[in-house]
Amino acid sequence: MKFDRIIYNGIIVTVNPDFDIIDDGIICIKDGVIHCVETRKHDISKYLADEYVNADGGIVMPGLVNAHTHLAMSIFRGLADDIPLSVWLNDHIFPAEQKHISPETVRIGTLLSCAEMLLSGTTTCCDGYFYEDIVAKAVHETGLRAVLAQGVIDFPAPGVPDPKQNIETAMAFVEKWKNRYPLLTPSIFCHSPYTCSAETLQKSKQAADELGVRFQIHVAETKSEFEQIKAEHGVSPVKYLDTLGLLNENTIAVHAVWVGEDDIKLLFKNRVNVIHTPESNMKLASGVSPVPEMIAHGITVGLGTDGCASNNNLDLFAEMDSAAKLHKVFTKDPTVMDAKTVVKMVTIEGAKAIGAGDVIGSLEPGKQADLIIIDIHKPHLTPIYHPESHVVYAAQGSDVRDVFVAGKALLRNHEPVCLDVKEIMKQAAAVGSVVKKNRH
Repeated sequence: MKFDRIIYNGIIVTVNPDFDIIDDGIICIKDGVIHCVETRKHDISKYLADEYVNADGGIVMPGLVNAHTHLAMSIFRGLADDIPLSVWLNDHIFPAEQKHISPETVRIGTLLSCAEMLLSGTTTCCDGYFYEDIVAKAVHETGLRAVLAQGVIDFPAPGVPDPKQNIETAMAFVEKWKNRYPLLTPSIFCHSPYTCSAETLQKSKQAADELGVRFQIHVAETKSEFEQIKAEHGVSPVKYLDTLGLLNENTIAVHAVWVGEDDIKLLFKNRVNVIHTPESNMKLASGVSPVPEMIAHGITVGLGTDGCASNNNLDLFAEMDSAAKLHKVFTKDPTVMDAKTVVKMVTIEGAKAIGAGDVIGSLEPGKQADLIIIDIHKPHLTPIYHPESHVVYAAQGSDVRDVFVAGKALLRNHEPVCLDVKEIMKQAAAVGSVVKKNRH
C-alpha cells in the first residue's frame, strides 16, 4: 500500500493500553487515519509514501488535549492577577466582557489562542464561552479539533443580553454545528451552580442530553462556592448537581476542587468526567483537587489550562509539570501522579472525557492521525532515558517541531503552515490597547 505520509526515525510514545514506547518507530498514515505503528523493519526506501517525515530521533506522541479552556479570553491575559476568584470575576472579568467582548474580539481572541495551542502541541481543545458561533468559525479556519460549547448563565451575557434566551441560544448553536465539520463537536456549557438557577441547570442538561452532546460545568471550584451551596441547599456542590439530575457519563465537571469522599463516589457512580486545571486553581488559590483519589476510584480525569485570563497561558507541557509536582508536594508522596499518569491525562484520558477517546488520544491503527513531534536536540532534553518523564518534567511547548491533525500538517519545523501568527498578534495587541485605555 502507498501511504500519504510516513513518519519515521522517532521515539514513539503510543499511549496505547500497554503504554508501548517504540525506540525506532514508524507511523504510516492514509486519508488522515493511522494504518500502522510499529518498529521500523526495513530501510525507509522500502516503504511507499507521498511524503516521508524524518522525526530526527525526536519524541512522537499523540496530540495534546486541552480539556478545558475559554479561547476568546486570551485578550484578557494578565488583565487582573493576584486576586481572589470572586473579585477577579465580579470586579474585573464580567465588567470587561460587557465592555469589550464582541464578535470581532472573540474572533481575534480565539485565533490567538489557537495559534498558541498549535505552537505548543495542542491538537484538540474543549472550549466554553459566548459568541460561540464565532469561535467555531475561527477554530475551523485553524484546522484544530475541538469540542465547543455555547455558554449559559443567568445574567446578561455577550451575545445573549436577555438571560431568558440563554438555553435557546445554546440549543441553536448545537443544532447548527452538529455534524457540520468532522473536527468540530458542539456542546453546552453552564457556567456554575452559583450563577445558574436550578431551573437553568436542569433545562440545559436536559437539552444537552436530548441533543446528544457533552454538558460542561464549573463545579466545587472554591471554598466560598462550597459554603454558598451548602448554606442554600444543605449539600455539597456535587451532591446538589446530583439532586438535580445533572450527573451522568455526558457531564464534564471542571475543577472539582472542594469534593470529599462521598462526592468522589457520586462522580464515579454516575460516570462523570472530571477536568483538572491545577495552574488556574493554584493562581486563584482555589485549592488542590483530590485528583489521585479520583483516579484511584476509576474516574476519567483530563487536564486543562483554563482560560488565559486566569492561567495565563495555554501550554499543556507546563500544565503537566505543575499537575505532577503539585500533588507530590501536597500529599508528601513522590510516587503519586507519575509521568505515565499525567501523560495519559493530557492525551487518552482527556480524549475520553470530552467524548473522543475512540477517535484520538493514542497512536493506534484506526485512530485519527493527530500527533506531534518533539525536537529533543536541546540541552534541557539531553540525555534521554525515559521519554514519558521528559514529556512531563523537561519538555516545553516551544520544543514541539511538527503538528498534524487528521493527517494534515498544521506545524512544520516550528512554523505554522496556514496561520499568519504575526497578523493575529498584531490584531490582539490592538484589542489589548483598547481594553487598557478603557479599563476604568
